[in-house]
Amino acid sequence: MSRFLFPRWSNALLPTLAVVGALLPLYVVMFVAYGFSPKTLEVGYQPDQPVPFSHALHAGELGMDCRYCHNTVESAAHAAVPPTQTCMNCHAGVRPESRKLEKVINSYETGEAIEWIWVNRIADYAYFDHSAHVNRGVGCVECHGRVDQMEVVVRHETLSMGWCLDCHRNPVDRLRPVDEVTNLAYDQRTELSYEERVALKDLYHINPSENCSTCHR
Repeated sequence: MSRFLFPRWSNALLPTLAVVGALLPLYVVMFVAYGFSPKTLEVGYQPDQPVPFSHALHAGELGMDCRYCHNTVESAAHAAVPPTQTCMNCHAGVRPESRKLEKVINSYETGEAIEWIWVNRIADYAYFDHSAHVNRGVGCVECHGRVDQMEVVVRHETLSMGWCLDCHRNPVDRLRPVDEVTNLAYDQRTELSYEERVALKDLYHINPSENCSTCHR
């Protein structure tokens, strides 16, 4: 009977097993700490911002269009984080003495950007193009929820791969006329019949890809 439990060729695997054994705990910790963090996936993530900006006031009560601040959504992959100048277009004359605006005024005077905290941000290994969606009738509310009712913005959706694929596989219920994209109160499911939404799918030539390379480039 052989006195060896494993064949001699298995010795070649020892370096690989040693590396895997050393790195596996690190990957597990990173997966748990980052993969399940509210900052990456969880609905309800609501960080405190450096300036108490109320979407409920600006987008809701005052009726400001999303594109006034996020002015690249129709032409670029990313929705722009508004520069301080955008704030000052109004607040140079509207309540400039408010203590809530101290950091905005300081940013304007010093040129140092305000360090806003991302709420709706997908993982670095995924690609999302805002312009490809809003120019095809996918409303802001589909991903961001009713921000016009949020005093402090909260993550409304998981922004996970499965959630994105659900929409790509069945886009009809997500579609609205392009001129209603920033109308957060508009509900295409009640405003339009199913047949009208199908007609929008054909009008905008929507055939969402499910290929991995569409989002993972």
